Amino acid sequence: MGALSITGIKPGSTSLKLTAGKITKTVPITVLSRNLLSYGPAEGNGLTATVNTDGSLHVTGTATGQWRGLSWTFPCPVQGTVKLSGTSIAGLSFNIKCLDAKGQQLGDQMNLGNSVMAIPAGTVSLFLNVISTEATPTAKDGDLRIQLEYGTTAHEWMRPDNTSLKGGVMN
Repeated sequence: MGALSITGIKPGSTSLKLTAGKITKTVPITVLSRNLLSYGPAEGNGLTATVNTDGSLHVTGTATGQWRGLSWTFPCPVQGTVKLSGTSIAGLSFNIKCLDAKGQQLGDQMNLGNSVMAIPAGTVSLFLNVISTEATPTAKDGDLRIQLEYGTTAHEWMRPDNTSLKGGVMN
C-alpha cells in the first residue's frame, strides 16, 4: 500500500479523484489559510476598519482615547503553540486574548512583545483588538497585516479565511 502526500499551494477548495481498479472515489479537499484570525468591517471609538481586496485591514480615524479601539471575537481554531506577527500603524497596537466559555481571559495576552505563546487549556474563543496607544490619539489612515499562525515560525502574511466577521468596540 503506497502513501499519497498532497501539499496545498493556495487556499481554496477542489477535489481529488482516486481510482484503483474498478473502484473510484472522489475526495473533497479544502486548503485553509495559515492565518488563523477572523476579522472584518468594524466601526467605533472614533476608528473605522474596512477590509482591503488583499484581506488586510484598513484603519482610519482618531480613537476617542488611549486604549480605545476595535475588537473581534471568534472561535479558537487550534490548540497548542501559536505565533503572532504583523505590521502596525504608528500609535496603534494589536493583541489577542484567549477566552474561556464564559468570556473570561485565560493567561497573558499575545502581542508583538511576546509573540509566541501556548493557547491555554480551556480556550474556546480568541479576542483580537486594535487599540490606540497614544495618550492623546492622533488621526490614523493605514493598513494592518496581522497574522496568527500555528507553530513558532512567522511566514509571509496571508489573508485569513474569514474577513467578513463584524467587529465591535474595545473600551
